[in-house]
Amino acid sequence: MADDLLAGLDPDQRVIAECLRGPVAVLAGAGTGKTRTITHRIAHGVRTGVYTPERVLAVTFTRKAAGEMQARLRALGAEGVRAQTFHGAALAQLGYFWPELVGGSAPQVLGGKVPVVSQAAESLGIELHRESLRDIAAEIEWRKVSMLSLESYGERLRGAGGDARATPSGVSAEQLIAIQERYGELLDERRQIDFEDVLILMTGMLAAEPRAAMQVRERYRFFTVDEYQDVSPLQHALLRAWLGEREDVCVVGDASQTIYGFAGATSEYLLRFASEHPGAREFRLERNYRSAEPVVRAANRLMRGRPGALTLEAVREAAPGAAGVRPSFEWFASEQEEARAVAASVRAAVDAGTPAAEIAVLYRTNAQSAAIEAELERVGLSVRVHGAQRFFDRAEVRQAVMLIRGQAKAADDRPLFQIVIDMLRACGWTSEPPEGAAARERWQALGAILTLVDEQPPGTGIAEFSEELLARSRTHHEPALDAVTLSAIHAAKGLEWSLVHLIGMSEGLLPISYATAEAAVDEERRLAYVAITRARDELRISGTAGGARGHRVPSSFLAEAGIPAAG
Repeated sequence: MADDLLAGLDPDQRVIAECLRGPVAVLAGAGTGKTRTITHRIAHGVRTGVYTPERVLAVTFTRKAAGEMQARLRALGAEGVRAQTFHGAALAQLGYFWPELVGGSAPQVLGGKVPVVSQAAESLGIELHRESLRDIAAEIEWRKVSMLSLESYGERLRGAGGDARATPSGVSAEQLIAIQERYGELLDERRQIDFEDVLILMTGMLAAEPRAAMQVRERYRFFTVDEYQDVSPLQHALLRAWLGEREDVCVVGDASQTIYGFAGATSEYLLRFASEHPGAREFRLERNYRSAEPVVRAANRLMRGRPGALTLEAVREAAPGAAGVRPSFEWFASEQEEARAVAASVRAAVDAGTPAAEIAVLYRTNAQSAAIEAELERVGLSVRVHGAQRFFDRAEVRQAVMLIRGQAKAADDRPLFQIVIDMLRACGWTSEPPEGAAARERWQALGAILTLVDEQPPGTGIAEFSEELLARSRTHHEPALDAVTLSAIHAAKGLEWSLVHLIGMSEGLLPISYATAEAAVDEERRLAYVAITRARDELRISGTAGGARGHRVPSSFLAEAGIPAAG
């Protein structure tokens, strides 16, 4: 039985899956099957009896990733294993222990910091633009996840022990500290906490309350942490509190994909795991199953010699017609010219048979999306902006799910496909796509529910499918839409497409203009690496001079990756 479960893993993946005890670090490059490996490792531990499912906690960084991991574990027979985010697990624990150890219900979690930051600034007589308010909210998050008191934070602003941390535009260091202090007072007065406070309070509770620590450590015995290169000092402290003196933890990550340093993430915990956990076993996954060799070669060249960089080995052939296609670069005078050319290229790829869902346009900043979105729609292509409204939050999807759940309560023995089609038609879905971008987007969202029907095992009934939709909705495990994806690079990590257009590859955009310190430029380089490694078969890169008075030049990362920057 165990051999059957692990039969599809390569030798390196299998060794990891069979190493079930003790501290384990997996350095896993892009496209090397890390999620497959760690889910099979957990399932193998459950199947062999080493793990009790209810005592395993798999931690990742987004609810979507946690939902996908939960679905994979369920498919592998590891029912009962919990896959959660750091915040999700900590919030559940805080809600459980607060009434017992503090009394009453736990404080309300703040939906967003900006309104309270605005009120704090206003109460101090400080007028700020919305951009500055957002920057201050980000500073509050960074300070808390970095585990700095206001006093220590003030020292960082003044440059004690190194370079001074920059303040948001139009705000002095004294004003920034005063606003943060008032922000904390307002939360206390309203009995509210923010997302970082959830981790701070839970970490403190486990340190101060032996009963809570004992119960958590009895509940969870085996830990797996995905994307470990992105942990902050606060998340690391919470993990240590969960573990106590135990060492049954497996961490997985890639230092070359650390792209959230601005939010407090650091790859240091991944790279020094062995020194923190004496006797730890370290493994590497470097066989890249995602990208064609020319893409892998460019990624390797870009990160060559960087701390923790792995050397990827391409092990798959490119799609027919794309074999051996080197990443290309085009230079344009303006963003509008670039958008028109990219839209024409995408249109040609779709006409040649590449599904729209297998194409993405990636960019450094969200502001770059408007021009390309308009041009793609002009050439008749549907667009999905990744990171915008969630699939299960759409009004038409909510209506369809409600109708399907209602039908599940009735005695209906018809085939699942027929039942779901009837429910979708009641929501306005038709077999033929309508005219107009907005109507077509709504039609595609409803049609995506039908693709989920195709994924169900034979014999699945409406009741089981209804529960599947509910589980996906709760975990934001969304179906794929037949549309070209537009995404900021930060939001694209963990995703992949056959054809990727990376736009705006210009100095000032990637690397971004305010990345002047060496550490900031290094993070921009890692961001470019993430963008490159999203492509399976073809990578087309472009940049612009910036218009009539443009002065930009091609990004220096092109030369580092061995991609000629010729027009």
